[in-house]
Amino acid sequence: MPSILIIDTNESFVNTLRGEINQMGHQSEVASTLAEGLALAESRSFDVIFLNADMPDGRGVEILPRLVATAASPEVILLVDSGHPDEAELAIKMGAWDYLERPSTAMAIDLSLVRALQYRAKRIPREPDALLKKETFEDIVGSSPQMKQCLHVLALAANSDANVLITGETGTGKELFAWAIHHNSKRASRRFVVVDCAALPETLVESTLFGYEKGAFTGADKAQSGLIKRADGGTLFLDEVGEMPLSVQKSFLRVLQERRFRQLGGGSEIRSDFRLIAASNRNLDRMVQRRQFRKDLLFRLRSFTMELPPLRERIEDIREIVDHHAVKLCESYGFSRKGFSPDFFEVLHRYDWPGNVRELVNALERAVSAAGNEPVLYPKHLPTYVRARLARATFDQEQSPRSPRGTVDARPGKTMPSLDVVREAVLADAEQSYLKELMTAVGSMEEACIISGLSRSRLYALLKKYQVPSCFRKM
Repeated sequence: MPSILIIDTNESFVNTLRGEINQMGHQSEVASTLAEGLALAESRSFDVIFLNADMPDGRGVEILPRLVATAASPEVILLVDSGHPDEAELAIKMGAWDYLERPSTAMAIDLSLVRALQYRAKRIPREPDALLKKETFEDIVGSSPQMKQCLHVLALAANSDANVLITGETGTGKELFAWAIHHNSKRASRRFVVVDCAALPETLVESTLFGYEKGAFTGADKAQSGLIKRADGGTLFLDEVGEMPLSVQKSFLRVLQERRFRQLGGGSEIRSDFRLIAASNRNLDRMVQRRQFRKDLLFRLRSFTMELPPLRERIEDIREIVDHHAVKLCESYGFSRKGFSPDFFEVLHRYDWPGNVRELVNALERAVSAAGNEPVLYPKHLPTYVRARLARATFDQEQSPRSPRGTVDARPGKTMPSLDVVREAVLADAEQSYLKELMTAVGSMEEACIISGLSRSRLYALLKKYQVPSCFRKM
């Protein structure tokens, strides 16, 4: 018998909904706080959870990932008195079954419940981990709700041959997930071909992807197959696909549609049966709006979409990540396994990790190296820039907060800017501040690239954009 949990404080609505659920022959339970609802969901199995978006002890969206990640993997229907498009989008991305207004759409609520239960009755419940080869994602570490959801999508994508778009900030592990999808797919025995679109000069993108015939251009003294052909039978991974020039996007769209292309200077068409996985740290929807990326290509890329969370949104995974990589680093350096001082993790949890997991692992490697044969890691072993930034932040918080240049002026009579304008301004301010701190903390451009997770060309482009002196010669 299906079991439904209602997390809500509206007594009349709850009584009405419970009556309808009982008439359907289902069981129901009620929780009047988010904490009580989460405790019930973690201790019992529910098929569907009705979740009020605005509860006395917080926002429903805040616990939605934890509800979805419970053992029963319930379908969560988020209920709001007044819907908002941003919240609706966020809820679906976090795994909600539906996002509905009430009470004007009571019939829609009943219909959503019926469809959710129909889905539950026909689905085959299984843990994503059971579908994956453990050795292919051992460096994907974390048991937070966000990471469990990502593993679930990974398993679904690996069991398909559809295109996959992986989004997320630099350093969140997009290539690791792409590699894991490939090695858990039916193409695992074939090539995994990586194309770094950000590192390719625009003049070389076409020849690199499509290949060329002898004499196609000056210097082409022999024919060369492209990466698309090399991925035949395997997987083509386009890293930072948002950097692909518009002129090439049109040609590549045809390749995706027909799996045929011509080499530069060639006459006959060549076939390539590849599976495409693309990744980007940029907002491709926004790029489409600005005519910087083709809408039709974006539609083709994201049959499956996986959005990797930044490390600052899954702080609970830091301990697990550090434990995993510390063992590997100690083995590679020939050290005995190390312990951690109590304040070591306190510092790691306070830092916001703009470079995400990649930056954390690099900082940990520096700490292990600096500690040498010492048995315990202390904050002093961490990179200076991490401790210096935290020290600065401590005193910045004690002073009057400085408004970023993206602050909204909401005084009467003033025109409010769009959210995109504010977001862009705040992001620009943050990027400029980060680059300034990075350039004062590192000793070389190599170190700056490692810490930031950026390619050399991308880093120089950002330094030029924000007029931040590098202090190092361009190699």
